[in-house]
Amino acid sequence: MGFNLDILQKAVSQHGRIARVVIADVKGSTPRDVGASMLVWSTGQSGTIGGGALEFELAKQALTVQGSRLSSHALGPELGQCCGGAISILTEVFDSKSLPTPSNGVFARPIDTATEAPLSVQRLISDARGKGQTPATQLIDGWFIEPIEKPHRDLWIWGAGHVGRAMVHTLHPLGEFAITWIDTCEARFPREIPEGITKLLAVRPEMLVARAPRDAQHLILTYSHALDLELCHQFLCHDFDFVGLIGSKSKWARFRNRLTALGHTDGQISRITCPIGDPNLGKHPNAIAIGVGSQLLTGRSSAKEQRTIA
Repeated sequence: MGFNLDILQKAVSQHGRIARVVIADVKGSTPRDVGASMLVWSTGQSGTIGGGALEFELAKQALTVQGSRLSSHALGPELGQCCGGAISILTEVFDSKSLPTPSNGVFARPIDTATEAPLSVQRLISDARGKGQTPATQLIDGWFIEPIEKPHRDLWIWGAGHVGRAMVHTLHPLGEFAITWIDTCEARFPREIPEGITKLLAVRPEMLVARAPRDAQHLILTYSHALDLELCHQFLCHDFDFVGLIGSKSKWARFRNRLTALGHTDGQISRITCPIGDPNLGKHPNAIAIGVGSQLLTGRSSAKEQRTIA
């Protein structure tokens, strides 16, 4: 987790004055980890620091803060929460004139009266600038440091039907994936697409395969078995980190035969994962998305492991 400047800027543009509430430090058992954050404005909020009484109370008070405030909370004695730990919360209020300008991929700022960064902070910033070492989110020597959050995994979702929408709804908020979403018709997409997603329209989507990064991950979820097969064929002629194809075992058996007839070897074909998800979760689009998300996040889907998940 890190500091997402793009989301903050958009929130300020839409809602004006925004309070950002972030977990700065934890001790013992807590609902979320350091770096979890939420945004609060006069008529709503987004994100979560774990829900429950703490989040409710902090959201009520967030916009009363002037500038920034660091507060500490014992979750059990103070709020009656089952978690027995303690948590430090940094609340910062931003508007169009006070948006931060992070440098070197790091947002570092004092949380007390200190203005000069201590040596410990200077080293972290220097390592980020000179060595490309991203620091962990941390409270250190009166300063709070967060890396700038940017998606670092290319994920191409082929199809904007029910399962494609569920995939986007489930995976986009994680901040892990830079999502490209492809379909053949504008009408197949929802009216509103989350910020940061690249939407591509193509009469022949298979022609876009050559544009995909060779280390990208792909989910094939189209309305057409013929298009699904052609996409599989094109990917086997291109390269990829992972290709997951929605479908049954019988569909995949037919596809394997047809891909073999197109000249691909068993070793090449086995790089494609089909079926996808966790069959124990069922066939509801959201259940499929949860199962696939688990595969992607735990790394079980990597083609580099040469595994096929049935």
